[in-house]
Amino acid sequence: MELPEGMAERLAEEHPYPRAFLTVSGAHLYGFPSLDSDVDLRGVHLLPLEEIVGLETGRETVGWTWDHAGVEADVVTHDLVKFCRMLLRPNGYVLEQLVSPLVIASSPLHAELLALVPRLVTSRHAHHYLGFARSQWRLHEKTGRLKPVLYTFRVLLTGIHLMRTGEVQADLGRLAPEYGPSWIPELIEAKRAAEHGALPPGAPGGERLAAEVTALAARLEEERDRSSLPDRPAAHAALHDLVVEARLAGRTG
Repeated sequence: MELPEGMAERLAEEHPYPRAFLTVSGAHLYGFPSLDSDVDLRGVHLLPLEEIVGLETGRETVGWTWDHAGVEADVVTHDLVKFCRMLLRPNGYVLEQLVSPLVIASSPLHAELLALVPRLVTSRHAHHYLGFARSQWRLHEKTGRLKPVLYTFRVLLTGIHLMRTGEVQADLGRLAPEYGPSWIPELIEAKRAAEHGALPPGAPGGERLAAEVTALAARLEEERDRSSLPDRPAAHAALHDLVVEARLAGRTG
């Protein structure tokens, strides 16, 4: 994915730390960006050693939003240690950021993190996706908007696919043909036309949507219970060694 002209340069100028990687998350990663969707940039930065061991500590999280020629850019990066701790919780959101195919900046350190992904995926990631689905569905019930419906289906299908295959796939358009109801593509097209629109005419009614969500949540729990994925990540020691080496070398690459 190419960023709007000048966005990458401005980001490099304004970010206070070197970055190990920067990827695109949000609707662009999930397969249903709208014409007016903002660009969600996520990644990892590395604090210099003097901002770790001294009295003045650096920022574990850096984030800001700006308007770039009519496109809203939202940037959030975490220091390597904080990001690795979130990977070990486990947290599906940061895992998706790490493996996002929409790469804006990379490095050898990014490649080392990617190599550990198979040892980071666990059956407990299902809890992350079930919880996210519940919160998005409640948002839809409150607002009637289409966007949280797609988010609900996206996280449930991502979770099911992860439990079955161990592969992180966040694109709803790729997941729906195998796991989702047949009308998902129509909802995706409606979302692309309007970021904050309501359900389009002819969309399934509330009861049918709720029944699909309930069925998919139950399937995700079933897939979790019979998954061959481990209960805990196996990469804790490897991540520790990676962090120590990166800290002592003061590197991002």
